[in-house]
Amino acid sequence: MITLAVILILVPSALFAYAYLGYPAGLWIAGRFKRAVPGQSDPAAWPSITVVIPAYNEAAAIRRTLEAVLALDYPADRRQILVVSDASTDRTDEIVAAFRTSGVELLRLEERGGKTAAENAAVPRTRGEIIVTTDASVRVLPGSLKPLIRVFQDPTVGVASGRDVSVGDLEAETNRAESGYVGYEMWIRGLETRLGSIVGASGCFYAVRRQLADATFPAELSRDFAAPLAARERGFRSVSVDDAVCLVPRTRALGTEYRRKVRTMARGLATLRYKHDLLNPLRYGGFALMLFSHKLCRWLGSLTLAGVLIGLIILAPRYPLAAVATGVAALGILVGVIGLRWPPGRRVPGPVAVAGFALAANAAAVAAWGRVLRGQTSPHWEPTRRPGGLDPAGS
Repeated sequence: MITLAVILILVPSALFAYAYLGYPAGLWIAGRFKRAVPGQSDPAAWPSITVVIPAYNEAAAIRRTLEAVLALDYPADRRQILVVSDASTDRTDEIVAAFRTSGVELLRLEERGGKTAAENAAVPRTRGEIIVTTDASVRVLPGSLKPLIRVFQDPTVGVASGRDVSVGDLEAETNRAESGYVGYEMWIRGLETRLGSIVGASGCFYAVRRQLADATFPAELSRDFAAPLAARERGFRSVSVDDAVCLVPRTRALGTEYRRKVRTMARGLATLRYKHDLLNPLRYGGFALMLFSHKLCRWLGSLTLAGVLIGLIILAPRYPLAAVATGVAALGILVGVIGLRWPPGRRVPGPVAVAGFALAANAAAVAAWGRVLRGQTSPHWEPTRRPGGLDPAGS
């Protein structure tokens, strides 16, 4: 039993330590030996682009989103804007139609198919050399589009991902710890870019060469995660662009964030299973190791995390230190539950916010594994309803 307890403790501990500390440290060290890529100047002629905005019942946000997209610094004659309404039942279509004179196009799907299905439907309607996808609930800063497109002057780049910045009320939101995690994730992608390629793009704001856009991609999977994987299969690399900033309003409550993470991770796991060949280091070398380290290690760590508590409980009767660790772990879980139930709008202590976020993230991963193993992935997506009122300047 003692051997079993040790294994239960060591496996998730090693996975977490490697995924969140060892892997980034390795990237940072390896990056010291890579020469920094010089900045690129503007191209002689900007390529044609299509901005695709999937939308489902986004009447509360779509007007401001379109105003922000129209205000982006990019030649209007080189830009197509296409909103794909996923069988919306509110005033989304009506509001989008009012922007027809500004060049905004509306593609309505009569049957709801989900975000990926909407993106698939958009592909035949796109005219740009590069397809830019953004969400209706986020805000791309006015000067962020050109940096995202500029990197495609490098013929080896197939996908470019924007840099998410999580914004909101740090005092009142139970989900405030999301900001730190997003910043950490963007840092990791920067390190990966320096070494060649990221292994997942930001679904809020990313661009892909049209030749890589697959209109038949399975609707139940995550296209933004799969885009760098498909690019690598075709011999392209994917990069994160620090200057392509996208403001992402945080959800106000951890309960909402938990449900979002379950959906996102379940689709991510299903996508990785679909593209599992990319995990073969004999064929894909360092990219396979990065994909394993960045994605699969994290998800496996969360799946096995409960083993730590079980192992400590087994050891507690014999080892006082294990008994103390069990108590600390139980206290952390209790604080996390309090964080999950903390009412939005009330000031939340930092430790409660962090514990609640950690509990939500790991519990969501376990739930996601359960969905995928039971074959319960669904193409339908309920967009996360984020706080409105965010202007392009981020105020």
